[in-house]
Amino acid sequence: MIKIVPYLQIHVAYYRYPRLKQDLKLTPVRPVVNPSASILDESRFINNPAYEQTTQDLYDPDWAGRLIENRIDGWVKKDKGMIDESKENGIECAMKILHTPVRLYATGGVESYVLNLTRSLADLGHEVKVICSESDKDMGCDPRVSVETLRSWGRIANTNITPGLPLALLKENFDVMHTHLPTPWSADWSLLACLAKKKPLILTYHNDIVGSGIDRYLASLYNATALNLLLKRSARILVARPRHVSFRLKPFMDKVEFVPVGVDVQLFHPRERKPEGDIFFLSVLDAFHSYKGLDVLLGALKAVKEQIPQVILVVGGGGELLEHYRQRGRELGLEKNVRFEGRLSQQRLLEIYNGCKLFVLPSLSAEQEGFGIVPLEAMACGRPVVVTDIVGVAEDVGRTGAGIVVKPADENALSRAIVSIIADGKSAARMGDAGRRLVEEKYSWKTVALQVERIYREAAEDGQN
Repeated sequence: MIKIVPYLQIHVAYYRYPRLKQDLKLTPVRPVVNPSASILDESRFINNPAYEQTTQDLYDPDWAGRLIENRIDGWVKKDKGMIDESKENGIECAMKILHTPVRLYATGGVESYVLNLTRSLADLGHEVKVICSESDKDMGCDPRVSVETLRSWGRIANTNITPGLPLALLKENFDVMHTHLPTPWSADWSLLACLAKKKPLILTYHNDIVGSGIDRYLASLYNATALNLLLKRSARILVARPRHVSFRLKPFMDKVEFVPVGVDVQLFHPRERKPEGDIFFLSVLDAFHSYKGLDVLLGALKAVKEQIPQVILVVGGGGELLEHYRQRGRELGLEKNVRFEGRLSQQRLLEIYNGCKLFVLPSLSAEQEGFGIVPLEAMACGRPVVVTDIVGVAEDVGRTGAGIVVKPADENALSRAIVSIIADGKSAARMGDAGRRLVEEKYSWKTVALQVERIYREAAEDGQN
């Protein structure tokens, strides 16, 4: 189970699992929301109603966490057993599942999420299709998953505009549709198609919709209007980072489900490879993904170079800011210390994961960072990671010793963490082993797909009722 701040654990479980009410017999206190914050403030569940107005009551978070984890773990295991038993008896039928990400093949967290989830759903015997815009084919899709690509007429912020999407969706026959934010165009047309066909829509809320310049005003307009309709009419809302739940989801917590991101542990695994530099960073190099923190990493690398002059940072990914980052490296005197690889094939990606000494994801924005799939891939390959505390896997990294967690935008802490791992090979190996164990136990795509499958069936049953 994911370790969740006590209020969010109890709040979601309280409403999603009616059996929990009999165990807790607690009075839910509404969360305190700071309008200027991007997450729900921690609130309390207490026995004595007289304490409902205080924000200073004492509580035992470990007790709350253990209670929720034990209850829900038992139910999830029971649900899995029911799923396995029903499949053996031939009771459950394959579902027709339609995914509508904005893109599929390009490098990116949402794209990787959809590629892996659809493959894992196909493993479970479902009929899966994806409708999305055309894009560069950096990654391949499972041949069992049908893919229809639509012509894009341009892009607003990070969203491709595909005029053919509405008609394409209306032509489809599906049991459940699964869409994704922060790409409004595809998500909103998906909702309208589901309303027209009276089918359930599942929404994965990867992160908030934000922007800079004119995109910031467009994002504010959307958040104040269409977003509320999308959230209100979605059958379920999936969130991967329970520690950073957007305040925009506060009115809809009764249908929020916490489902982690997964990793393909068969594809990503430790293997012998020639050295590929010391540090690996992977992201789309465009303005939208500047929150991944490459500027901060380059600043930290300058300090690392003072102690390790021959240090090499390998940067994977392409985009319109590639030349900006090259220039920034030159300004910092790092021309010989940074190697830009551009877009990576899957084979090349595996080579660098296994050839580097550590992976770094110094994300800056809790509003924009989804979960951070790439640290999971690095850990699956047995590599230690350095992440900021807003990355979805950060708590597990710190708890298991799979790497080092630092604060966002702290170049000094980031450089110290990098140096400590490079300088101590034995400690790095222990971190890598811990990371591999973590992903095998908690983050396999099979486990994630079973959770999502249960949510699909519940939503479809609710719609029929």
